[in-house]
Amino acid sequence: MHFQEWLQSLHSSGGVRGPVREDFWSLLPSLPSSSSFSLSSLSRSPSSLLGIGALASLTAYWLVTRRRPMQPPCDLNAQSIGEPNWRRSALLKDDALLEFYYDDTRTAYDMFQRGLRVAGNGPCLGFRKPGEPYQWISYTEVAEQAQVLGSGLLGKGCQPNPEQFVGIFAQNRPEWIISELACYTFSMAVVPLYDTLGEEAMVHILNLAEISLVICDKEEKAESLLGNKEKGATPTLSCLVLFNDCSDAIVERGKNCGVEILELTQLMPPKPQDLAVVCFTSGTTGTISFYRSLCESSCKDVSISYLPLAHMFERMIQVVSMFCHGARVGFYQGDISLLMDDIKTLKPTFFPVVPRLLNRIYDKVSSVTSPLRRAVLHYAVKRKQAELSSGVVRNNSLWDRLVFNRIQANLGGNLRFILTASAPISPTVLSFLRATLGCLIFEGYGQTECTAGCTFSMPGDWSAGHVGAPLPCAMVKLVDIPDMNYYAKNGEGEICIRGHSVFRGYLKDEEKTAEALDSDGWLHSGDVGQWLLNGTLRIIDRKKHIFKLSQGEYIAPERIENVYMRCVPVLQVFVHGDSLKSHLIGIVVPDPEVFIDWVKERGIIGSYKELCQHPDVKKAVLEDMTAVGKEAGLKSFEQLKDLHLHPEMFTVSNGLLTPTLKSRRVDIRRVFQEQITNMYSTTGISV
Repeated sequence: MHFQEWLQSLHSSGGVRGPVREDFWSLLPSLPSSSSFSLSSLSRSPSSLLGIGALASLTAYWLVTRRRPMQPPCDLNAQSIGEPNWRRSALLKDDALLEFYYDDTRTAYDMFQRGLRVAGNGPCLGFRKPGEPYQWISYTEVAEQAQVLGSGLLGKGCQPNPEQFVGIFAQNRPEWIISELACYTFSMAVVPLYDTLGEEAMVHILNLAEISLVICDKEEKAESLLGNKEKGATPTLSCLVLFNDCSDAIVERGKNCGVEILELTQLMPPKPQDLAVVCFTSGTTGTISFYRSLCESSCKDVSISYLPLAHMFERMIQVVSMFCHGARVGFYQGDISLLMDDIKTLKPTFFPVVPRLLNRIYDKVSSVTSPLRRAVLHYAVKRKQAELSSGVVRNNSLWDRLVFNRIQANLGGNLRFILTASAPISPTVLSFLRATLGCLIFEGYGQTECTAGCTFSMPGDWSAGHVGAPLPCAMVKLVDIPDMNYYAKNGEGEICIRGHSVFRGYLKDEEKTAEALDSDGWLHSGDVGQWLLNGTLRIIDRKKHIFKLSQGEYIAPERIENVYMRCVPVLQVFVHGDSLKSHLIGIVVPDPEVFIDWVKERGIIGSYKELCQHPDVKKAVLEDMTAVGKEAGLKSFEQLKDLHLHPEMFTVSNGLLTPTLKSRRVDIRRVFQEQITNMYSTTGISV
């Protein structure tokens, strides 16, 4: 089965719903033993005959309607093929990589136009006010508004070519997408901006891309941009367009420094190789990317948009997976604390997530305190995992109805697909959630520089602990890292990607481009991978964030953090080491939803903040983390020797997480420098 044929069959399967087909044999009592059971005894009992007839009917019904395992598109024992130094997807006929899924759909503009043809006047972008249902803007309305806005941008001096950069500085909302499409309609390129870049990085981006016009959602963001203009730091900035109403005061302030302030209402196709978007990652290096269609959805699908549109993962989800197929996208209200309420209201069929969110769902579901409920939960999970191992994925078994129905309802009750990316996820968490949520959960791997994804877990392969095989648009190889003792001949090394999805380079930075792209066009990711026997890739280490301890041992802190995240009381953890020290220490944020009860079981009572300062509680948490680390195979020097319990979460708003919810390591180290110094002085272990 070829790639396109398989996608069509997956789409037509209609998800995981169907008649209830639980293996009823496990639910029936045993028949009487042969010594006490005979046909003659049945003949004397009409009720017995009726019972046998009912059983026969039930058996026939089950055999006819039982859920068949999902058929994988290729041999799951050989998911990628190639020469020793590189591998490609087994879904391809030959070594020619997939470039375009649809011949008439080659750009982001084309993808939306295709969705418009498929959906017509169907719903496209959804939004809601607190306590109200979602309201929808149709594909036709979105296309018309994008056309009008794009014309308005031209009227303000923007040029209709890929060298014209337009900034978008806003949270996820329909106007963000309309502004993006307005740029694509007239071949302009989008430069997403976001708060946590910081003032210095923001100035660098505006000047590097020579941006003259920025579209903002709120007046506060416009004021921050005006502040830089007033200082003379961004000389090219000349126009700001606001989604919301703006005051006379800010209009006057802009006029005084040479910046025109407009409301969006006042303003109201490219080539395949043309520039579409310039994404500035946490390192503030512009990445030039191209869109390719690799996924299949239908116009009946709906996704929730809450991950930052300034990052490629969310952009690809919307443009490639949703808009190209006429599907719907509903936006959250802008407050992450209301996300679960938005999900219940929207009832998405497709849910893109990052591992942190799945870890929180896992912790909440698995933290039942009643011994009976815990036993039932574990048994139900084992039964569902047994189905998964045979290729059956569904959400309508007896265990779903009795145990998991409420969990699934909290996520809207309609989920067909979940895609997790941006960081590794624990195999334990992934297997548990595949069982409890009863939907397809895929794991992918990639980065901005390869247009979000280069590997993807194969449908039908419900094993965990890997990120799948190469996508049909990419080749993947591993190269030696002698300093870390990783060698390609052993199936280990730095992950390198080549193909149509790989970026052209960093904007106006040939030196950085040469570091990332070698002369043969291979993108060096900085991640360390391992080929498994079935042709899938496992992420085992990180080259970019590694450091040495004083005894010469290399440490990959993110890998250790992912292990410790499996601890019940742990919500967030930051692992720190020093080249002058021989051991690791950490900053741990306990999970407020389970922490107090977890500590109470150990005979300690107090408020959340009080418990974070209790020395016995710290000791208990450290012991639990050490036990989990040992079970996961962490070496002694990879285990924390001390930790500080911090009662406040790392968030995007306090500057300790990136918009994709990754730790801002430098900032965390700076904020907790006093605690780090105290821990090292207390433990006093060094060489």
